[in-house]
Amino acid sequence: TMPAMVTGYKAREGMLSVNHLTARGECNPAVIAKNSLPTILEQAAKAGKATGVVSTARITHATPAATYSHTSVRDWEADSNLPAGCGVKDIARQLIEVTPDVKKSLKVVLGGGRTYFLPKTVAEPEYGAKGRRNDGRDLTAEWVSTRGANAKYVWDKQGFDAADPWKTDYLFGLFENSHMQYEADRAKDKAGEPSLTEMTEKAVKMLKKDKDGFFLHVEAGRIDHAHHAGNAQRALLDAIELSKAVKKAYEMTNPEDTLIIVTADHSHVFTIAGYPHRGNDILGLTEEVPAVDGQPTAPSKDNLGLPYTTLGYANGPGWRDAVASGQKRPDLSAVDTTDLEFLQEATVPLGSETHAGEDVGIYASGPRAHLVHGSMEQNWIYHVMRNALLPGRQGDDD
Repeated sequence: TMPAMVTGYKAREGMLSVNHLTARGECNPAVIAKNSLPTILEQAAKAGKATGVVSTARITHATPAATYSHTSVRDWEADSNLPAGCGVKDIARQLIEVTPDVKKSLKVVLGGGRTYFLPKTVAEPEYGAKGRRNDGRDLTAEWVSTRGANAKYVWDKQGFDAADPWKTDYLFGLFENSHMQYEADRAKDKAGEPSLTEMTEKAVKMLKKDKDGFFLHVEAGRIDHAHHAGNAQRALLDAIELSKAVKKAYEMTNPEDTLIIVTADHSHVFTIAGYPHRGNDILGLTEEVPAVDGQPTAPSKDNLGLPYTTLGYANGPGWRDAVASGQKRPDLSAVDTTDLEFLQEATVPLGSETHAGEDVGIYASGPRAHLVHGSMEQNWIYHVMRNALLPGRQGDDD
């Protein structure tokens, strides 16, 4: 989905910003170069605008990576992920070795994925884990050394807070070895991590210094991961944090000159069931409105006489083994379903919950926001952004 959003072109599954003529697992760099699609970030850079990428996922993960990289396999995040003899650049390396336009333009990159940028001979500072790179390159050091005196690399909350957006020209922050912490767990992180809102705020401050405008991609990637884990509470808390980040971006920009689009790349098999009364804990057992005013509420019961939660999943790890439990589904009467570690019930047992197929919401404010309405194809989003960012220009090479 992300290649469609940032290039206007519906790419093949698992590929990032290359066209449909690209073979799966293509390792020839000349073919990748020929089939690469210009992204909205690259076009903004070419037009002299500042750019930035922020995510709570690894910065080399599919969604943020699609803004700056071109590859036939989204999982080629470090060179150690490449097949033997494969000549293409891994995603982390592509972030460092971008075109001159993007190198000048890309002012801020914040997210996770620290070990993908470090050699296997080097231990990262937070947990002491070794890097993932076979080529011996420390790409975090290269980011700083190739971007001037006012470039900074940070890996913890202290370093992030110390980076003055008015005095820092380039900021690269990698706060976890893989994905960043869930918002529910962030306060317990060993070295501390900025929130998505804090990263968004600092990114906007840095990019607003460019009088020619900017493009910023912000992803709350861990909402998806919590749903895959069947953990509704962590997913919802990260969704709330995304809402706060959107609010902060809106407050910091002028709707007369800044287009903000908020959407998702897919849905999940996440459901809201029953007829819970107003005030019923969204994480709790479903209790309906009493038949007589003033009477206490009580958990609704299924046909087996068992209570059920309002939230659930059509599949995933929350399925309970009926054979082991000796009944057709678990009795949740004495279970604290509001506990952070509770996994909502799933109908079909899977190790990881799956995406779903219904349309997702899309919301917009600012210039060209009127072009966002009704049911839209994924790739239409790119054209709305391009029209707002580069009004009156056609084609990819002008």
